[in-house]
Amino acid sequence: MTKERPRVTKPKIRSQEDRQRSGRALRNKTPRAAHGQHVLGQGERDIIALIEDSNQDRLQNLVPIRHGRMLQSAFAFFRGTAALQAHDLAGTPSSGIIVQACGDCHLMNFGGFASPERNIVFDINDFDETCQAPFEWDLKRLAASYVVAARWRGFRDDQAREIAVEAVAAYRRSMRERAGQGVLEGWYDQITIEDVADLAEQAGGDMSARVSRKVTEAHKQTHERVFQKLTAPGRGGLPRIADQPPLLFHTPESTPEVAAQFFSAYRDTLAEERRFLFDRFTYIDTAVKVVGVGSVGTRCLVSLFLAAPDDPLFLQIKEAHASVLERYAGQPKQRHNGQRVVVGQRLMQSASDIFLGWAKGPTGRDFYVRQLRDMKVAPEVETFTPRVMRANAGLAGTTLARAHDKAGDAAMIAGYLGKSDAFDEAIGDYAVAYANQAERDYATFTLAVRSGRLQSDLSEGELATMLR
Repeated sequence: MTKERPRVTKPKIRSQEDRQRSGRALRNKTPRAAHGQHVLGQGERDIIALIEDSNQDRLQNLVPIRHGRMLQSAFAFFRGTAALQAHDLAGTPSSGIIVQACGDCHLMNFGGFASPERNIVFDINDFDETCQAPFEWDLKRLAASYVVAARWRGFRDDQAREIAVEAVAAYRRSMRERAGQGVLEGWYDQITIEDVADLAEQAGGDMSARVSRKVTEAHKQTHERVFQKLTAPGRGGLPRIADQPPLLFHTPESTPEVAAQFFSAYRDTLAEERRFLFDRFTYIDTAVKVVGVGSVGTRCLVSLFLAAPDDPLFLQIKEAHASVLERYAGQPKQRHNGQRVVVGQRLMQSASDIFLGWAKGPTGRDFYVRQLRDMKVAPEVETFTPRVMRANAGLAGTTLARAHDKAGDAAMIAGYLGKSDAFDEAIGDYAVAYANQAERDYATFTLAVRSGRLQSDLSEGELATMLR
């Protein structure tokens, strides 16, 4: 009896043209113009209740600091309410094209940082909310952030909309270019600080000088510089992180025994050669460090390690909750949210921190770990002119396209977006409408603080001065 040979299934390899056609076909279900016609996918909502819900699992003594930072402006409020926009995106028209999304894609979450080769690259730099979701959700948050920021800077309404549209147009143009490239080419692509400098020179004005100054400052943001700022002599001749309450302080829970258990688990998530590097350092101290706007109240810490008395390493330990997109994007609950953040970051960035890893805390909370302040370059929005902000928007849109290409299908997205500006204009309409909504929400938020429903760390005089 002859043995039957196993059937060999012919692999299905789709051409770039075929994938682009699939993307174009999705317009029949969700026309590009539809994205500009719906702002609140779930209708009217109680934003104070949503903010209170987002505060539930935070350190309650730090929540007033979070509210105080959100009170600074409508732009600060927008930055601190990713959960609110995630709620509002659910139910809006969807392209149906899913990527690894940033999840909190506003303009302040783009910037420069050191690659493992010690070159400064420009990329997305915050992945606390990363999740599988429709690609346009990132674009909608990014575009809206530019309108809110432009209004905060006092730009004209037409300038604010133009800046938002440029972010989307740059994304579309870049995605069309990437659609014709190979997968590996997209995976290896980087936006270097030299690319940013070239863009700054083209933009004119003093933007080139700004970039040069920021790069010079970034090279000074070393562990040695942080060591000088954050530590003081301790007992036994060893340095100790210096308390600076309420933003930097020790807690009784941060014992050497707890640290040893945590960092042992964290070490196991590093690549083998990086475990060897990590083992060169000895643990010294840990303290709570309040950071950002949206992160305030989550458990964020900084740990000091030494390889020699003058050779420090600072690691930041950040609590990772479920992504704000998870429930709305229909994604399953993650086994470990620290791992979700790290994997999403490695997937979307062109180069990632060599110390990225994750572990569970002593009470079962999820955390991820990275270096603290490693040659970072942040945008100075408060000094932006309309021209500079427009150039920044184009750079952010191009950067987001690179990240979505690495974590998605550029050809399908490019097919959906097309050659015209139809999608750009639709997201421009959305961005203006959502900025209007965000400003109304900010007004509601300030009233809730004034009435006492929400607490802030600002005195009555500070609050009155800021809001008048």
